[in-house]
Amino acid sequence: MIRLVSIPVLFAVISSCSPKKETQENFHLKSPDNMVLIPAGTFYMGGKSEQAAFDEFPRHKVSVSRFHMDITEVTNRAFKEFTDQTGYITVAERNISWEDLKQQLPVGTPEPADSLLRAGSLVFTMTEGPVDPRDYSQWWRWTVGASWRNPEGPGSTIIQRMDHPVVHIAFEDAQTYCKWAGKRLPTEAEWEWASMGGLDDPVYPWGNEPAEKSSKKANFWQGFFPFKNSLLDGYLTTAPVKSYPPNKYGLFDMAGNVWEWCADKYHFRAYLEDKKKGVVENPKGPKESLDPDEPKIPKYVIRGGSFLCNDDYCSGYRVSRRMKSSMDSGFPHTGFRCVKDYN
Repeated sequence: MIRLVSIPVLFAVISSCSPKKETQENFHLKSPDNMVLIPAGTFYMGGKSEQAAFDEFPRHKVSVSRFHMDITEVTNRAFKEFTDQTGYITVAERNISWEDLKQQLPVGTPEPADSLLRAGSLVFTMTEGPVDPRDYSQWWRWTVGASWRNPEGPGSTIIQRMDHPVVHIAFEDAQTYCKWAGKRLPTEAEWEWASMGGLDDPVYPWGNEPAEKSSKKANFWQGFFPFKNSLLDGYLTTAPVKSYPPNKYGLFDMAGNVWEWCADKYHFRAYLEDKKKGVVENPKGPKESLDPDEPKIPKYVIRGGSFLCNDDYCSGYRVSRRMKSSMDSGFPHTGFRCVKDYN
């Protein structure tokens, strides 16, 4: 596959409706271990606050069938069991092919140093003071040797973080794990419906209380991003899963901790196309990906925000917030959880 390695960062370094869901009487059904059954329902998907981005509109009506969902993000312990059994090597642990990479770049882009094409990933680095929030290269550093096993690069370890979510996970890695586990990634609609937890059109998985008053409800950045974190939630980076209260469906970390891959390709006009269809049943996302900022790079949706999100930079912990990432990119704040069809 073509590995894109978050190209811009690397080369900078060189109407509202109450949701309808199944009644509780029909919902006493057993789920697989460490999963919960999410009821079927119909809801309005999309932006619902002044923080909503353009690609969260228009709101449109969606119906999803019941499904099982992991109660937590996949942990280092679970991912290690997978790699121990299969010998799988993640994308971040493979060297980068310049012949593949340059196909996605403007003609004439110079070949980077060999050191930048060695296996590695992007690592977050806190800045010394305020910076332009549009310049991602200020806080991302390409780090050879960074991977899920060594989240901050050589010398770091997950030994004391086995119950933390696995990170530096590319789309291929998540898909491969899901297949091994007999599961799949959630669709974007399933993810948003599950994150709402049965509440009446909430802004956040915990309800409508502003994030600034909710530091004990999720792992996100308190203070001034990216140079000062007041640590009101107790963690600078990832937190062990189940460190904060679950939503009403029993799902932990649907806001913050790490971004979670979804099965849908990202298209900035996906909601506009769905709006034209009326009620969309079990949407699978667009057939093609298009991010106008990087039109040559196929991307998939990630959801839920991370420990780096705050209102001044990225309110990713909102239930409707959409983000996107190239399918071969892994970051120290990107992981996943699985779902399973109800049979």
